[in-house]
Amino acid sequence: MKTLAIITARGGSKRIPNKNIKLFLGKPIIEYSIEAAIKSNCFDEIMVSTDSEKIAQIAKDSGASVPFMRSKSNSGDYSTTADVLIEVINSYLKVGKKFDYVCCIYPTAPFLKAKTLKHAYKKLIDLNCKSVLPVVKFSFPILRSFKMEKDKLELNWPKYLSMRSQDLPNSYHDAGQFYFFRTDFFLREKKVFTDDTYGIEMPETEVQDIDTLEDWTIAEIKYKISNKID
Repeated sequence: MKTLAIITARGGSKRIPNKNIKLFLGKPIIEYSIEAAIKSNCFDEIMVSTDSEKIAQIAKDSGASVPFMRSKSNSGDYSTTADVLIEVINSYLKVGKKFDYVCCIYPTAPFLKAKTLKHAYKKLIDLNCKSVLPVVKFSFPILRSFKMEKDKLELNWPKYLSMRSQDLPNSYHDAGQFYFFRTDFFLREKKVFTDDTYGIEMPETEVQDIDTLEDWTIAEIKYKISNKID
């Protein structure tokens, strides 16, 4: 069985310029993802899919490969992760390289640990499921959430208002770090979340969406705390 890590890192980020190689506590943020993948020993190959020569060079310097550049058609704002993954997998197939398992790793996942990747890989194989991804629990029950129109609040689910929060079921969301999946199923269904997807619960201290500069600052603070950095 062969396993491939695909780190998706296009160059045209808008909200945070050069987001995928911006320095995160002193080094390009993509390096954290590459290092976690290398240390996990899960992969026969670790590649970066990018349209940027600068990102490609940093990726190579960090220990990843860039065997081909991402096509222009999959480098725009509306290209999906699935589109990129399919392009990469098919590009390898064209040169006779077939991978049984693939892990899509995001380049802005500094909290990602090698042991988490190992855990996901083992779960994928042991359960023989289609995919595995890390999730984090919502800190407040979403069944007690509001919607707001012109500052007026309304409950999304009024029937749960009188229930104690501890009696409501937990809800989870994607941790935004990676997706580990079987290649055969993915090429057929072209999606990573299916009726046979399993989750790995992550602590909130190891998860942070990074979409804005404010998110970036919060992520650095959380990283320092969780890694006991002064």
